[in-house]
Amino acid sequence: MFKLQAHIVNIVPILICLWPVLAGAQESARVDVGLFSQSDTSGWEIRKYSGTTDYALTLFDGKQVLLADSRQSASAFYKKIKVDLDKTPILHWSWRKVHSINPGDEFAKQGDDFVARIYVIKSGGLFLWRTRTLIYVWSYQHSKNDVWNNPFAGEKTKMLSQRDASDPQDTWFSERRNVAADFKQIFGKDFRQIEGVGIMTDSDNSGLSARALYGDIFFSAE
Repeated sequence: MFKLQAHIVNIVPILICLWPVLAGAQESARVDVGLFSQSDTSGWEIRKYSGTTDYALTLFDGKQVLLADSRQSASAFYKKIKVDLDKTPILHWSWRKVHSINPGDEFAKQGDDFVARIYVIKSGGLFLWRTRTLIYVWSYQHSKNDVWNNPFAGEKTKMLSQRDASDPQDTWFSERRNVAADFKQIFGKDFRQIEGVGIMTDSDNSGLSARALYGDIFFSAE
């Protein structure tokens, strides 16, 4: 009995010492990218392509979200962030289309507009031709899980239809994608890290208007 108590007494200091390590491992199982519900847009920036899509935090049904309003415009809301896909390969986000868009042929440049998209970038660094981008879109023309080349960037940027025209407007959808697995399947190569995440609602090529809402974005282990 006394020997058992002695062992317990000896173990307690070890557990106390290990606690910060264990807690740190638990925290690293999630990487927050956009905490819009907490009014946090730190590190996010606007990247303009054609006109300016308005991105702004707004209260919707008592919850803070990001509103994207495009009027014949195309600009992205982007954040540089390194995410270890070995540890946290699962991308989570939520979105809701408010004003849908039918851009026409999404294979063509004039139809490369979407009410909502979220993209992840594997940077090639100084070797720009090695950069690969995967874009999850709310498609009007394609069915769910269809994949095609971006008409502007070609095979280095792949489009994947996460939602399609059958999904109703004014409804929240919570999404979950294994980015590491998607990169492997679509590009045929293992990518162990990504360096950026972006949001884009655009309507410049079609000359129309589109509006969407986005919830929090984060990566997790599962």
